Amino acid sequence: MRVLTIVHEADAGPGVFSAALAAAGAEVDTWRLAKQSQPPGAAGAYDAIMSFGGSAHPHQEERHPWLATEKRFLAGALVDAVPLLGICLGSELIAEVAGARMRHLPHPEIGWYEVSLTDEGGSDPVVGAIGHSFEALEWHSYAVDLPLGATALAQSSSCLQAYRLGSSAWGLQFHAEVTSEDFQHWLDNYTIDEDAVREGIDPAAIASATEGRMAAWNELGAGVCTRFLETASAL
Repeated sequence: MRVLTIVHEADAGPGVFSAALAAAGAEVDTWRLAKQSQPPGAAGAYDAIMSFGGSAHPHQEERHPWLATEKRFLAGALVDAVPLLGICLGSELIAEVAGARMRHLPHPEIGWYEVSLTDEGGSDPVVGAIGHSFEALEWHSYAVDLPLGATALAQSSSCLQAYRLGSSAWGLQFHAEVTSEDFQHWLDNYTIDEDAVREGIDPAAIASATEGRMAAWNELGAGVCTRFLETASAL
């Protein structure tokens, strides 16, 4: 199985998904857009593609020209029905190229938030095993509406948290992939996030709330990745 991981920043890569990829025996290519103008291969050369998070927002193409490149690539992957999994920014980009409206949340979701699966989410092959209601680790300021023809899989009180587009593309707003080390790095450097500063987050309080939760959260994330790979292999 050949998998492409799209990494926007060094501290926002596959995280705990790496172990699941290794366990599946996947041959993994990594596209680091800040350093590589083009992907290692065409979208159709992969059995699955994963796009991860980052500090950029989907509309910031002037500040981050690689966003336009990735959007074209993801649009092609959707046309070719290559299995896709987007996390946070990756989820937003997939939804946008599928025609969904993007919006800036009045208050960013940073930390732990209650998320509930929809009825359709409960039977979904990738997220259904999570359970009806769970606390998810979040860090995002933007959200997307449900793309036309997509299925809503999970919601928080403020926005769509997971969707399935067709039978081969999934988007998750929450950070199922993040390690404790990477999340602590985000907290240590939160001042680079204008919305986090404006919101007045308390990084020490969020770090304290995270203690003791990451082992279970990482197990949940590894399960999401494993089920996505299994589903992609069957398509």
